[in-house]
Amino acid sequence: MKGVTLGLLTGIVGLVISFSSFGLDIEENVGLEILFHLRGVRKAPSDVVVVGLDKLSADSLGLPIDPRKWPRSFHARLIENLIEKGAAAIAFDMFFEDPGPPQGDTLFSEALEKAHNVILTERLRVERLSLTDKEKAQAGDLTITRLVPPIPLLERYAFALAPFPLPKVPVKVSQYWTFKTGAGDTPTLPVVAFQLFAMQAHDEFILLLEKTSPYPIEESFRDRSALIAARSVKRFMSGVREIFGRDPQIARKMLQELRDPKSLSVELKKHQMVRALIKMYESPNSRYLNFYGPPRTIPTVPYYQALTGGKELDVKGKVVFVGLSELVQPEQKDGFNTVFSRSDGLDISGVEIAATAFSNLLEDMPLRPVSLPFHVAVLLLWGTVIGISCRFSSSIIAVLSIAGLSVLYLAASTYLFRTYGIWYPVVIPLFFQTFLAFNSSLLWKYIDSNRERQNIRKAFEYYLPNEVVDRLSKDIVNLAASDQLVYGVCLSTDAEHYTSLSETMDPDKLGCFMNKYYEAVFRPIKKHGGIVSNVVGDSALAIWVATEPGITPKGEACLAALDIAGALREFNRSSGSLQLPTRIGLHSGNILLGNIGAFDHYEYRPVGDIVNTATRIEGLNKYVGTRILASDDVLDQVKGLLTRQIGKFLMVGKTQPMIVHELICRMEESDEQQRDACAIFSGALDAFWRRSWDEAIRGFHEAIKVLGKDGPSTFYLDLCEHHKEDPPGESWEGAVHMDKK
Repeated sequence: MKGVTLGLLTGIVGLVISFSSFGLDIEENVGLEILFHLRGVRKAPSDVVVVGLDKLSADSLGLPIDPRKWPRSFHARLIENLIEKGAAAIAFDMFFEDPGPPQGDTLFSEALEKAHNVILTERLRVERLSLTDKEKAQAGDLTITRLVPPIPLLERYAFALAPFPLPKVPVKVSQYWTFKTGAGDTPTLPVVAFQLFAMQAHDEFILLLEKTSPYPIEESFRDRSALIAARSVKRFMSGVREIFGRDPQIARKMLQELRDPKSLSVELKKHQMVRALIKMYESPNSRYLNFYGPPRTIPTVPYYQALTGGKELDVKGKVVFVGLSELVQPEQKDGFNTVFSRSDGLDISGVEIAATAFSNLLEDMPLRPVSLPFHVAVLLLWGTVIGISCRFSSSIIAVLSIAGLSVLYLAASTYLFRTYGIWYPVVIPLFFQTFLAFNSSLLWKYIDSNRERQNIRKAFEYYLPNEVVDRLSKDIVNLAASDQLVYGVCLSTDAEHYTSLSETMDPDKLGCFMNKYYEAVFRPIKKHGGIVSNVVGDSALAIWVATEPGITPKGEACLAALDIAGALREFNRSSGSLQLPTRIGLHSGNILLGNIGAFDHYEYRPVGDIVNTATRIEGLNKYVGTRILASDDVLDQVKGLLTRQIGKFLMVGKTQPMIVHELICRMEESDEQQRDACAIFSGALDAFWRRSWDEAIRGFHEAIKVLGKDGPSTFYLDLCEHHKEDPPGESWEGAVHMDKK
């Protein structure tokens, strides 16, 4: 429970941090950078090209450094050349709200009119309304966002106008607006450019929209050529956006129809465009940018080369974005801090960000934060896993576990990021949650360990060696001050033939022989965390103690018993004629760790009924022909062992019968014959309890037939014959009364 508690607390704290402004900022500014750099450079679509206005072009053309002072006649020549080369659309990420020399403006406007596919940028300007003092007191300061178009001559002949606002502040740019709410939900530059480019799939899109939308489609929206000729694409976009806003289910229906190959038979490229258009209109007003790499990852052609229009200029069927783009940081005037800003200070330019946004729309692969349910589940699950790992592991194992899990988490996050553009949080889980879980577990363990040691030392430091005290302190937390009661598992051993052996051997040889014997017995006990409490002649008593009943001490005691049996088989094989077959009994329950002795000599040993009962169970072995017997309490919930229930026995001196099992071996070491025999014996024992003596006899004979010989089956055969002649009374419940120890 402590591990789960720590894990849940870690998960909850991680969730709280992740939803705070600090958590959101650090994931966006640090987490995204980690994922982008792990992913590396990604190839941009071949349908987009950037024409960069840079110092190199200014020098080559003999123009001023400031592109705003370049004659617009050059822009006219650029458009003519790009159109001649087959550009599908041209988008200028530049402002032209101030008039230039009339001749240049005229040439520029004429080029716009002929091209009929050039989008110009309009500026977004936030203005504060002039209010009276009374109005300010009632409403506060009010602002409006106004779109500032290019000069009327250019506005008249541009195919469309669109803003492209980005924050020019010292933070990383990671998002862009698709539709600017503050400006009347107007579509932005990359969105308009994509709609123009995707007009080749207009008929298929309209057909799908009419099939799924309950609202009528304006007649003028159906004719692609008329829309383009009238420069009404933005009006069309506003109409579609309104339809999607009125019924959010339209997008889902369209995508479902699109998945049906019978509903809309289109070529793959158009199919992808229609899907991307649906996602664009369905999306919220802003999207995260899925950057392709450092500056100029998107193919960029210097302005002067595009102006001269050599054979190497390939823009056929592509969208061309024109804007400021420098190669060196000191000359950059339009850079934005992003996850791929270079160490020398060079940022990604605004025109490249516009081209990136367009490419994301074209690929339908924007960066998408993981959905809220997955976000919550991931942080809770991660916190729980590392909390449990840290709580139940040593510091070194915890560090290794966290490192391994973190590598797996980061690898999975990077794969999803690279393949699907899905953004899972990385900073909060890998840094904050792991740090919190590890250090909290260290503190918790220290507090627990210190309290345990203090409790134990206070009770036992007068008569226990430090080594024993330290070992007990790891398992005992609540040691009662009055009676020092703990939960324990007792293991009792007894060697056969010891009496006859001691009579025939010299004491020194006997001592040496018994030391080797106990070495074989003690090593498994120590290995599995037990404490040898008492040794008398050929008998030994070991204990496992814990704060409360649990699987761990019981399981370790059972494994120790099996290993003792294995070690003694080896010991007896190597001892020739000197054999000490050994019986083992196990029982668990509450024991009193008490002072036994008088005057100036005391011994630490367990006192209680479970000690006597463990001895009785050990003694039962010689009557039923087994080597290891354990009570039902010991084997409760212990997994991975092959056992069989031997029966109910009323031990000498006891008033209540108890269920006893034979501990055979580890499950992975068992064979089919043993498992079959256990099943047969269980059925025979059930028949015995039901007083079906003949059925039980057949079953026990069958068990002997499978195993060759079997002590418990032989024991019960005798009982069955006895009960057939002298049946037990009506109150008999199957218990075997033992009248000997």
